[in-house]
Amino acid sequence: MKLRATASSQFLSLTILSLKGLSSTTSASYFAPKIKTTSFMHHYSMGSTTSSLCQLFSTASSDKDIFAFDLSKAEFPTLPPIPPKSKRLFLVRHGEVINPGGDRPVYYGAMDVSLSPLGEMEAKAAGAYLEQFELQHVGASPLNRAIFGATQVILRQREKLTPADLKIYPGFSELDRGAWCGKTKDEIGEEAMARFDACDESVTPEGGESYPVLKKRVLSARNEILSITECGKASAVVSHLQVTRSMLSDAMDIPTDQMAALKVTTASISCIDFDSSTGAQTIHFQSFKPDFGLSKSTDGAN
Repeated sequence: MKLRATASSQFLSLTILSLKGLSSTTSASYFAPKIKTTSFMHHYSMGSTTSSLCQLFSTASSDKDIFAFDLSKAEFPTLPPIPPKSKRLFLVRHGEVINPGGDRPVYYGAMDVSLSPLGEMEAKAAGAYLEQFELQHVGASPLNRAIFGATQVILRQREKLTPADLKIYPGFSELDRGAWCGKTKDEIGEEAMARFDACDESVTPEGGESYPVLKKRVLSARNEILSITECGKASAVVSHLQVTRSMLSDAMDIPTDQMAALKVTTASISCIDFDSSTGAQTIHFQSFKPDFGLSKSTDGAN
């Protein structure tokens, strides 16, 4: 049986967290930074994008939609308890999007593209999986497709968290493709793309960013949410393909110029424990996607 998506609009109250004072990208650095919290009453700005609150806040579903998934019939990976001196992060990628190129699979990067109906259901499925865990914090990218997914996670937490507890980290925004946005791989050129993936910063598109620049800001944002997560507790981050790759490659000690090969499917979940004493990272699973009978997503250029 295939599930269909429906949605209704709802305003949410969010917290925007700055990235000041976070230059280190090492695992052990997440205790040092002090977090500055800024409440945005009218709008936020990131790069050349400015969005009003009514554009920022993603849709939340009716109770009937939210709780439609039967956890008792799904198979999940086994997770050990969180060690007393460790902190756990669940890394969630957003669901399938509507590619802005239509029949032309174009790269969109940090563009604020919409989820497809299937993508919304995938986000709800990820939230259903995470319902079994008590999350201390839920963070997200400022892009709507990630905020929608984070909202589904929070709604599944019932009374433990509310939409007002959602924390937005600009550092978790997707890789900015700059002038490559709206172009196919053929239009960009296979050689240029291969050099970009290999971290040749000389081919960084105009107005865009390289993988090393992306990874530095992603790990800083990761350190922020870890710094407010207590030992023995878990938090979740809902973000994007390249953002999740950045955190996984750091945990796996994979060089940045090789992280583009890491598999991270739409609305999949990865789980990492961070040892607060040693900074060691333990990956329990990567790119797990709960099987609730949804159709296979289309995951093209990103």
